[in-house]
Amino acid sequence: MWFLCVFYHRLLDFRKPEVEALAELFGEEIAENESLQWRLPEHHHNDTPFHFVQLSSEEIAQNIAKRSILVKGMYELWGEGTCYEELKDSIESYPDSRKLPFLTSGSTFRISVETFGKAMTFDEQKDRIHSLTYIPFEGRVNLKNPDHNFFLMEMDESEENNGLPPIVQRRIFFGREVGFADRKLLPTFQLKSRNYLGPTAMDAEMAFLMANQAKATSGKLVYDPFVGTGSILVSAARFGAMTMGADIDIRVVRDGRGPDCNVWSNFKQYGLPMPVALLRMDNNLPPWRSGLKEMFDAIICDPPYGVRAGGRKSGGRKILRGTVEPYTVPDDKRTDHIPSTGAYSLVECVHDLLNLAARMLVMKGRLVFFFPVLRDEKGGEVKFPEHPCFKLVAVSEQILSSRYSRVLLTMVKVEPYGEEIEEAARLMHLEFRENHLKWLEDGNIHSSVFKPNDASQIHTDSKSFKDPKPKYRGKYV
Repeated sequence: MWFLCVFYHRLLDFRKPEVEALAELFGEEIAENESLQWRLPEHHHNDTPFHFVQLSSEEIAQNIAKRSILVKGMYELWGEGTCYEELKDSIESYPDSRKLPFLTSGSTFRISVETFGKAMTFDEQKDRIHSLTYIPFEGRVNLKNPDHNFFLMEMDESEENNGLPPIVQRRIFFGREVGFADRKLLPTFQLKSRNYLGPTAMDAEMAFLMANQAKATSGKLVYDPFVGTGSILVSAARFGAMTMGADIDIRVVRDGRGPDCNVWSNFKQYGLPMPVALLRMDNNLPPWRSGLKEMFDAIICDPPYGVRAGGRKSGGRKILRGTVEPYTVPDDKRTDHIPSTGAYSLVECVHDLLNLAARMLVMKGRLVFFFPVLRDEKGGEVKFPEHPCFKLVAVSEQILSSRYSRVLLTMVKVEPYGEEIEEAARLMHLEFRENHLKWLEDGNIHSSVFKPNDASQIHTDSKSFKDPKPKYRGKYV
């Protein structure tokens, strides 16, 4: 059955992958190596908020709309056209068997008018509604709590560069609302009201999108190996998942800013179940016991790629360089000891993340993480990290500046982890490391992102000049 899916006009690359992940979560059967069937309204650009999607039941469409962050509503389309005469013919030709059950005398209804790319006065909206008298409504109007909601959606031609997708021809839709979004979720969880925050805390909207991509739900265990202040796990817990996190900075996971301002207090603030555990852990030296595997249903994270925070691993400079030997901290000093750390390149970080996910995810489990992309003036195809255990199912780009963007990668585990897989993954990693851009290995992403586009913009005046490479001040720089 085809439904009209109306999106919010934002994060365009993330819209379809979120719907497809939620469709699978709610029981839609999608064949392997295939996706949902989509089609555009006539004369519409791919960036339009209006898309048709085929789903097997109204219940699945309703559940998707209720949970989705970017879907505004799902509608059973009764008619469409380029003008109101065409709309009338389309509605009248729609089967009565689908219309009449919602037009009975014992029901209540409401008709709402919405526009895209244009404004409409209240009087114009009333005129549009009164023009629908040919629809045999027998029930009573109830504007507050109707049994059935109907929507009239209209847009005009627009080829101007006004930030909206070009519309070649006017289009009008009329349909019955099947499901609608609950946008109260985002104001409730917005970062400005969060108890415990750091500069790398994930925006609430993006965190919920990541949780949806990972299909977080009740009964699943979700892990974040770079947990920080716990923003991603808070979103997963809101959807009912059990959560677990780790971070190399013990001050973040153990202390926070006091007993009432830490990662745990963020969960307490929203009345969410506490994480199963928060661990001080280095992904480069994982402490998992031998033989432990397939423990997590999903891994969701935002690896430190050097823009707002650089990656760190255990060892410190002297140990990593071999100047001093590894040492054991005396028992009487362990309580307040903060382990020394050294630089952790993104190539190494992503390699360790993929190995962790290959070993610890259950079959069909999902790995969802961000990966940085620098826009090279010469162009060229971006090569994403690969692993023989995983199939890449979604790539969603968020453009942050003219020079830099980040891509949300969603991978599904399709092969069990073993020695042969481990060796194949090592060879893939070497190829990725050799072929990728030099800044990725050297850790110069921060300099590449924030350097001026034009060399003439660099001031040589000693009073105005600042060192472009800020000194490291811990995890949150």
